[in-house]
Amino acid sequence: MEYDVIIIGSGPAGYVAGIRAGQVGLKTAVIEKKDVGGMCLNWGCIPSKAIIESAKFYDRLDDAADFGIDGLDKQQLSFNWENAKNRAMRIAQKLTGGVEYLLKKNGVDLIRGEARITSPNSVSVENRSLDAGQIIIATGSYPQPLSFDVPKERLLELESLYDESELPQSVAIIGYGGVAVEMAQFFQMIGRKVTLVSPEQNLVPLADQYLNDYIYNRLKKDKVNIIFGDQIEGYHNGTLKVQGQEVEAEKVLNANMRNAVLPPSDIDIQRESGFITTDRYLRTNHESIYAVGDVNGRSYLAHAGSAQGLFVINHIKGIKGEIDLHEYPINIYTNPEMAQIGKTEEELKKEQIDYKVSEFPLSANGKALIEGYKDGHIRMLSEKKYGEVLGVQIIAPHATDMIAEASAFMQIESTIYDVARSIHAHPTVSEIFMEAGFDAVDKAIHK
Repeated sequence: MEYDVIIIGSGPAGYVAGIRAGQVGLKTAVIEKKDVGGMCLNWGCIPSKAIIESAKFYDRLDDAADFGIDGLDKQQLSFNWENAKNRAMRIAQKLTGGVEYLLKKNGVDLIRGEARITSPNSVSVENRSLDAGQIIIATGSYPQPLSFDVPKERLLELESLYDESELPQSVAIIGYGGVAVEMAQFFQMIGRKVTLVSPEQNLVPLADQYLNDYIYNRLKKDKVNIIFGDQIEGYHNGTLKVQGQEVEAEKVLNANMRNAVLPPSDIDIQRESGFITTDRYLRTNHESIYAVGDVNGRSYLAHAGSAQGLFVINHIKGIKGEIDLHEYPINIYTNPEMAQIGKTEEELKKEQIDYKVSEFPLSANGKALIEGYKDGHIRMLSEKKYGEVLGVQIIAPHATDMIAEASAFMQIESTIYDVARSIHAHPTVSEIFMEAGFDAVDKAIHK
């Protein structure tokens, strides 16, 4: 069988590329050896955010009386893990079913099995040979193994978390990044004893120092035990020995940073630090083979993988462009959420750009107070001479949604003056954008 495009992997990078390829008339096949939707839809982005939402719901019940709800005794309530994970799985299954439908709707062949690259223009699947004008590798990544031994019954991998019939009363989370801090807060919100062991001082490496300082202080406030360092002596009978301390941990959760998952190949595909090396058009050392998403190491974000998939299909169709990771938001689904886009303050200092910081707190926003939230800020970084917005950071309950507004005005190189004169409905949390714009121009209205 001969195709215009063969895509290996059906996660957010692969299936989005597949759907778009079908839409623009390319004869396309997507090869998947396990679950359609990849890590994100099956055990990553979607189910993890679903259980975090359940935990936030449970956590907010502490404020029920303040909202005028009597008769609710939090001491009589408990978090039902079975119901929470079943809800998460129902959502995931609905979305994966939708992906299969869209692939079929757009004429994309979904082929089950493990793909092996046999040449720059051919792939074999279960002893079946397929030819293609272009091959796209979208096989994703997987958390690195822990550096110490943990009995199988005591180890929690993110992929198998939803197989657990009940959750431990104490847990040690090993790793750093968005997943590690999200899971630390998840267990904390449902009343578990949590220790987060991070080899890095900055818990979210790509985030601005402002966000890193915030999440560190928030976790400490929520009584999450944080240990920095990678000197883990071992784990035995529910006790983790790390940095000279003994930590109670009924189970250990692996939230390590991830390694690329590489498909078997009969040809040499260049790699660097374990990830596939790509040029500015996301091509490998073979012009007919591209690599998108986690597997190329440029980003671990699902939406960045999807954007890369679309970019490659455009490139195959002759539409040229460039990939700029600063155009993609970084979302962290903590409580409250954190998000950023554009350059960080550290990057602006390094590049010796003359910039201005403008801020506005949620504690001065009417809608945030109505909803019971006052912990959060918007922070805007702008170039001093012309006022172009260079970066935005948000800490707010819906920061991961609100950052899309910053993405839109940064795409068209908007200035602080454009942001200040944009009309926002009242009362809405999004008014903090206007306030930050005024704060940059002169003075915020309500500050």
